Amino acid sequence: MAKPKSAITPTRAENFPEWYQQVVRAADLAENSETRGCMVIKPWGFAIWEAIQRDLDGRLKATGHQNAYFPLLIPLSYLEKEAEHAEGFATECAVVTHHRLEVEKDEATGKTKMVPRGKLTEPYVIRPTSETIIGAAFSRWTESYRDLPLLINQWANVMRWEMRPRLFLRTAEFLWQEGHTAHETKEEALEETHLIHQLYADAIRDLLAIPVIMGEKTETERFPGAESTLTVEAMVQDKKAIQAGTSHYLGQNFAKAQNITFVDRDNKEQHVYTTSWGVSTRLVGTLIMAHSDDDGLVLPPRVAPQQIVIVPITPKEDSRNAIIDACQALAVRLREQSYGRENLRVHVDTRDLGGGVKKWEWVKKGVPIRIEIGPRDLEERKVCLQRRDQAANEKSFIEKEEFLREVVEILDDIHQSLLERARTFRDENINECTDIAAFEKHWDDSNENPGWLITPWAGSREEEEELSKRLKITIRCLPNDQQDEPDANCLLTGQATKGRAIWGRSY
Repeated sequence: MAKPKSAITPTRAENFPEWYQQVVRAADLAENSETRGCMVIKPWGFAIWEAIQRDLDGRLKATGHQNAYFPLLIPLSYLEKEAEHAEGFATECAVVTHHRLEVEKDEATGKTKMVPRGKLTEPYVIRPTSETIIGAAFSRWTESYRDLPLLINQWANVMRWEMRPRLFLRTAEFLWQEGHTAHETKEEALEETHLIHQLYADAIRDLLAIPVIMGEKTETERFPGAESTLTVEAMVQDKKAIQAGTSHYLGQNFAKAQNITFVDRDNKEQHVYTTSWGVSTRLVGTLIMAHSDDDGLVLPPRVAPQQIVIVPITPKEDSRNAIIDACQALAVRLREQSYGRENLRVHVDTRDLGGGVKKWEWVKKGVPIRIEIGPRDLEERKVCLQRRDQAANEKSFIEKEEFLREVVEILDDIHQSLLERARTFRDENINECTDIAAFEKHWDDSNENPGWLITPWAGSREEEEELSKRLKITIRCLPNDQQDEPDANCLLTGQATKGRAIWGRSY
């Protein structure tokens, strides 16, 4: 059967940014809102985020973290207490300055309009992140070392006034979780920072089938006010990088600004050591760009809103009821099985539509397994199996009972095939470079997205910033475990170093 006219165009190779927008639209994930720079996340897209949220929430609670909620509006004075942090977000902040609206009639046109009245004595910032207001709470909650550690997570929305929005990747308002912790010692805070760093890498691999590179941001790229920022970096199919999650060691910087103190074991007053960390709905955009193809969305099974869709094929009216009953019975048996600690999510599509129309809708929505049952399948006690990690027209026929026995294994195989495909693509597009001339040629404008380079690096912040600005690239991270690297000469300074830097273009 030929693809319908609504199949994804342009292709990834023809126009990757537009392809991405068309995948989002075809899968019915989200749409632009009337509010500039904001999006409406539709049910299929929100279900993906909910699956991510459920998994991460469980991992965080298993490591002793608790959920709480803090105000959306942050007094401007709170941000002013932490100058470096506030400066990092200042150009993205949305500010509330009035507390009521009044109706006013325009005498010239006769039209009415709403006019802000009641100017606030102190403006409020709609949270771009919550370090300052959570720090104020921590200062009230912490008196003794016995009160530590504080391990708090918040699921919330934030706002950063984005000038070039793109659904899921960059929007003015987005959803995320933000963790904030306070500790008695530097060592405990650093241990927390690394714990969450690994937790993110594991979750993104196990849940989204995306391999990431773990490392540390340079001083230029780290979170404003942090002493160090750890990152997990993902490569998507146009070879650009996406910062998929970050974990920040904040030292005592915020504790001193917010006066978060405690009496230690020697009865002396000390400032706590803090961390913060988070991932956002950007993970949905990362997922789309990492796995989807020219037929639409491709979903790893653990985050698919429906893991299996069963489509009855009823060419004759007299067999329709029997086929639908068989589909429903199969769905009941499938739902009794579990995958990834949850019961299988199974949908029977009984809509009065042609089988081809249904098929391509579920292909574009990325459902991992599609099952068709027609008159012959019913008679032979077989099902027609189609996997989303394979070509859309590829199918196999399998005994129904065999499918029931093997379905969890098939889902796991789909996850593994997506993970290995993404890992192979990434590794094939990261190259070592030790020569500055070859380095600069790599980023020539005629090759917009040439893949990442890993280089020996001992350059200064100023040298990094000059290269980044001129070549439109950034150091994505300094990968973990660099102490095992042999000495090499920095490609810019020639200085002997064990340090390595991964460079790339990013979203």
